[in-house]
Amino acid sequence: MFGLGWMEVGALVVIALLVFGPDRLPEAAAQAGKTLRNLRRMATNARDDLRSGLGPEFADFDPADLNPKNFVRKHLLDDVEDSWNSTPTSATLEPLASVPEPVSELGFGEIPPYDPEAT
Repeated sequence: MFGLGWMEVGALVVIALLVFGPDRLPEAAAQAGKTLRNLRRMATNARDDLRSGLGPEFADFDPADLNPKNFVRKHLLDDVEDSWNSTPTSATLEPLASVPEPVSELGFGEIPPYDPEAT
């Protein structure tokens, strides 16, 4: 639960008992539950309003994608991971005839060829 172990939860319960007392603790827990429910409802409504305001082009929009970690994984690494996990077939392998011939070494004072599209 929220990354907390039983020891942490027990410590929080003891602290809550000391702060609120046994009489007011049920009321405080009920109020915390209502507040959490309202926050979830507001977040859901805000997400739905954002999706409807963006239009049908962004129907699959998820605000979690704005997290840089998720953005990089979704847009940059998915293609790499797919290519790593896929097994090469004979159709995806290039024939050996398309391998370029090795270029001989340049002699002393020779100028290498210039390719304007390579820069």
